[in-house]
Amino acid sequence: MREPEERGPKPASVPAGETAAVVLNAEGVVIARSESAATLLECSPGQLCAPLLELLSRAGTEPGPAGRRTTGTTRTAGTTRTTRTTITGGEHAGQSIPLDCTLVRLTAHTRRDRDAGARWLVLVEPTRTPAASDAAAAAVEAAASDAEGRRTALSHAAAASIGASLDVTDMAQILVNLLVPDFADLATVDLAEPVLVGDEPPHHDTSGEVRLRRTATAQSPGISAEDLLPVGEALPPVPDAEVMRPLMEGRPVLVPDVAVLRATLGVDPETLRQFVPSGAHSSVAVPLYARGLILGCVTVWRSQLPAAFDEEDAAVLHDVASRAALGVDNARRYTKEHRSVVALQRSLLPHSVLNTAAADTAGIYQPAGGGAGVGGDWFDVIPLPSLRVAFVVGDVVGHGLEATAAMARLRTAVQTLADLDLDPGELLTHLDDLVLGFSNEQMAGESRAEPAVLGATCLYAVYDPVTRRCAAATAGHPPPALLPPGEEPFFLEMVPGPPLGVGGMPFEVTEFEVRPGSLLAFFTDGLVERRGADIEEGLERLRSSLAGAGPGRPLGEISQVICDKVLDPEPTDDVALLLARTRALSSDQVAEWQIEADLSRVAHARELVVGQLSDWQLDELGFVTELVASELVTNAIRYAGGPVGLRLIRDRVLVCEVSDPSGTQPRLRRARETDEGGRGLVLVAQLTDRWGSRFTPDGKTIWTEQAMDGTP
Repeated sequence: MREPEERGPKPASVPAGETAAVVLNAEGVVIARSESAATLLECSPGQLCAPLLELLSRAGTEPGPAGRRTTGTTRTAGTTRTTRTTITGGEHAGQSIPLDCTLVRLTAHTRRDRDAGARWLVLVEPTRTPAASDAAAAAVEAAASDAEGRRTALSHAAAASIGASLDVTDMAQILVNLLVPDFADLATVDLAEPVLVGDEPPHHDTSGEVRLRRTATAQSPGISAEDLLPVGEALPPVPDAEVMRPLMEGRPVLVPDVAVLRATLGVDPETLRQFVPSGAHSSVAVPLYARGLILGCVTVWRSQLPAAFDEEDAAVLHDVASRAALGVDNARRYTKEHRSVVALQRSLLPHSVLNTAAADTAGIYQPAGGGAGVGGDWFDVIPLPSLRVAFVVGDVVGHGLEATAAMARLRTAVQTLADLDLDPGELLTHLDDLVLGFSNEQMAGESRAEPAVLGATCLYAVYDPVTRRCAAATAGHPPPALLPPGEEPFFLEMVPGPPLGVGGMPFEVTEFEVRPGSLLAFFTDGLVERRGADIEEGLERLRSSLAGAGPGRPLGEISQVICDKVLDPEPTDDVALLLARTRALSSDQVAEWQIEADLSRVAHARELVVGQLSDWQLDELGFVTELVASELVTNAIRYAGGPVGLRLIRDRVLVCEVSDPSGTQPRLRRARETDEGGRGLVLVAQLTDRWGSRFTPDGKTIWTEQAMDGTP
C-alpha cells in the first residue's frame, strides 16, 4: 500500500489540546498572557493583540485597527462568546492556523484599575481540521471498540473454560492461557502452598503472612521474562505495603504506571526483578478469593500492548478471577477428597507382594482415568489355618469415597467370615445376607449405608498346598485364569452366581487341581473392558499376555506386562489384578494317621507324634505336641467316635490336626473345681500359638499351630 501524499504546509508544532490564555482590556491591549500565547498569537504584555480585535468588537467593544480577517461562527451564552479565527504572520508567517477562542468577561479588578474599562479573558487552542478530528475520533472509537471486544471475548472464554478441570495446576494454566495474548502480554498465577495439596489455606491478615508458589505462566512472543520467578518456585515474602492491602480484602490492584509500583512495593532490586518484568508499563493484580480465604493471586502485565490497563480492565479481570477462584477451590476440594480416598484405599489393600507357604502373590490396583477417580475394586490374600491361603477379588459399583467405604465394609466382612474357615460357597452366602442387611438399613432410613454394596461382585478361592487343590465360588465375578507350568493359559469354567444383594440364590463351589508353580490370575472387569469393544477381546488379550509368563519371571514384571498389553490407555473403570504362583508341600513335610475309636489307642497316637517330630529334628516341640495330640484325640474318641484322623504339617509353623465325624464345634469353658474334665481345651489354647476348628464334608477338624525356630 502506498503512503498518502503530503499536501499543504505542516501544522505548527504545538501540542494538541494545549490552551493559551490572554487577558485584554477593552482596547485590545495585552495585560497578561501565558507562555503558550506567545507562540500562538505573537503578543506581548502592553502591546495591542491585533488577532483578537475582531473578537472583541463582536463582544460589544470598540474595534481596533484592522489588519486581520476573521471567519467562523459565534456562540453566545451570557458574557461568554466562542468564535473561530484564522491568523497569519508572526513566527508562523505563511501559515494559516485555525484557532478556537473562548471569550470571558472578567468582573474583578485590582484597586489600581478600579475605574478602568472591561477586561476580557481569552482562551485559545489550535483547532483540529474536520478530517483530523474525524480520524482522531475514529481512532479513539476503534481503540475503545477493540478494548471492549477483548474484554467481552475474555468473559465468554472464561465462562466456557474455567471449571472444566478438577486439577488445581491445570486450572491455573487454563486461566493464564485465557489472558494472553489478547488481554495481556504476560500473566502469572501464584497459589497458596496448602491449596496445591488440597488443603484449605489459613486466614491471613497481612500480605507478609501469605506464602505463594508460582503455578502457571503465559507470555506473548517477544516478551523478556528470564528474571521472573519460574513455575514451581516459592515467591519471596512480600512486605505488608499499602499497595498490597486491597488484595487481602479480595479487591483488585490497578497499576497504570509500573514505575510507581517499583517505588512503592518496598522490596530490594534483586527481589523486584523476580516480581516485575522488564519493559512492562502497566499491571493488574487480582486475588483468587473464595469463602473469605486467599487461595492465590493472578497478575497480568502489558508491555507490547500500547493501552494501559484501566478500571474496566480491572473489573473484567476481577470477574474472571472470581470464577477462577471458585474453580480452584472446587479443584482443591476434589484433590483433597481424591487424596483421602486413595490413602484410604491404599491402607485397606494388602501389601502388593506377599509370600506364604502356599503361594507367592503380587497385586496391582489402578484407579480409573478420565476424572472418574478411585473406585471400589479390591483384592486380598488371607492366610488360613493349616498353611492354606484364600484369594479374594471384588468390585464395588461406582467411584469415589462412597465406593471406597463400601469396599472397606465388604473386605472387612470377608476377612471376618474367612476367619470362621467357611467354604467359598457358604462364605459368599453369608456375605450376600450381609449386603441385604445394608440395603434394608438404608431403605428404612436407619443407616446411611452406601448403595454401592448392592450389585457388588466377589470371587473367593481357597488353595490347599497339601492336597494341591483349589476351591472357588463367584458372586457375579469373572473367573480367574490358570497357567499350569509348560502349558497354555486358560480361563477356569465356573458356575457363576448372582451379584451380591440379590439374595435367595446359591453359590456353587468349583474345585480344581493346581500343579506346583502354576500361575493364577484374579482380576476385575476393568482390566479387560474397553469402551466400544467386546469383553471377549479383552479376555483374549489377557490370555495371550499370560502365555509368556514363565516360572522364572518375577510376578511384578508379569503384572506390568499385563497392564501394558491389556489395560485401556485411558481406563474408565478402576482395575485390580492379583497374581499367585502356587507352591506345594512335599511328602516329607506331612505325616498323617488314622486312629481307631478306642481310648486305649491314645497312647499309640502319642508315640506316633513323638517319633515323627524326632525324625523332623523337632524334639524341642515334642512335649507340647504330644500333650496337645493326646487331649484332642481323647476328646474326639470320647465325644465323636471314629474314625479319628491325626495329621502333622511342617513348614514355617508346626500344625497338628485332629479330625472326627462330628459336626459339633468345640468351645472353651471354665471348669469348676468339682469337675473331673473340661480342662483339656483350655490347656491346648494355653500351650499353642493359635487353635481353631473348621467344618469338613465328613465332620470337623480341630487344628493348632506352634512357632518353629527356623524354616525348613
